[in-house]
Amino acid sequence: MLTDRQLMILQVIIDDFIESAKPVGSRALSKKDTLPFSAATIRNEMADLEEFGFLEKTHTSSGRVPSEKGYRYYVDHLIGPDIHQNGLGIIEKLTNNGIYEFEQIVQTTAEALSELTNYTSIILGPEMFETTVKNIQVLTLSDQSAVAILVTNTGHVEHRSFTLPTGISSSDIEKLVNILNDRLQGVPLYRLPEVIQNEVTSLMMKYMNDVGSSLHWIRALFTQEQAVKLYFGGKANILMQPEFNDVDRIRSFYSLMEREDEIVNLLKNSNQGIKVSIGHENEVEEIKDLSLITASYHIGGGQMGTIALIGPTRMEYKKVLSLMESISREMTGAMGKWYSDKS
Repeated sequence: MLTDRQLMILQVIIDDFIESAKPVGSRALSKKDTLPFSAATIRNEMADLEEFGFLEKTHTSSGRVPSEKGYRYYVDHLIGPDIHQNGLGIIEKLTNNGIYEFEQIVQTTAEALSELTNYTSIILGPEMFETTVKNIQVLTLSDQSAVAILVTNTGHVEHRSFTLPTGISSSDIEKLVNILNDRLQGVPLYRLPEVIQNEVTSLMMKYMNDVGSSLHWIRALFTQEQAVKLYFGGKANILMQPEFNDVDRIRSFYSLMEREDEIVNLLKNSNQGIKVSIGHENEVEEIKDLSLITASYHIGGGQMGTIALIGPTRMEYKKVLSLMESISREMTGAMGKWYSDKS
């Protein structure tokens, strides 16, 4: 158990290092009004904190820096119970400016979060198979090829190219698009195979020629596995951090940013609420010397997404946790209203 004096010194050291990114020495600490102790007393307490594993020495300075254990203790015990702040009004500002589509709101929120923190933000959208069909279009590119455009109720747009069945007429394509929009509008994506089989097929047989070949490509188009959407903000912000002056670290981080499936799996496994993973608490190798903070948000209809920030372990935890909680609350409130309006 740390003494009150050790707790006070540890908090001041971590706050100082978060702000300056420079190792902290006992002499500098003794000059702070918040620590009414002599340099010798502070030096002895720092030695004990290092022995307990909360501080580390650097090779280039006689000062100390927080360890991952020190940051963990800081987040869990020293920040204080009341880290809430009033809503930022980010989403309200967007909607006041005429932005209503889900994708625009989430992307702009990711960018705003990265600007507020100078870290890299990632927002994981809801599982796309839980969204519903809003509109389907088919555009012919040539006699042999066409593209189907699927728009969901979240504003997500997918383009899927396919080969046209031999001999299909423009009239049949028009009939097919009408049937698809009539029967699939409002249907969750995961139910498309079922509805195509039970409802679309019978209508195609009634109104179209050569149903077999047309049905084949319809099933292929609308039963694909649905992607989960990632929205990034401030990928280059990591370069602004003094810890990132190593080309290999930069290359490693950007390599991870390109592997979206891995990021999706990382964020999908996050718990509900706010979670802080520091350094080696992270499972992914490329961020084992970084901190990852995630917060969940709810859209409605059981759909849940994740907001994430990646930055150095020397992260402004108090500010970031407050921001994440505020944005999570805003996203949940605004998206819930958006979802009910769209339903």
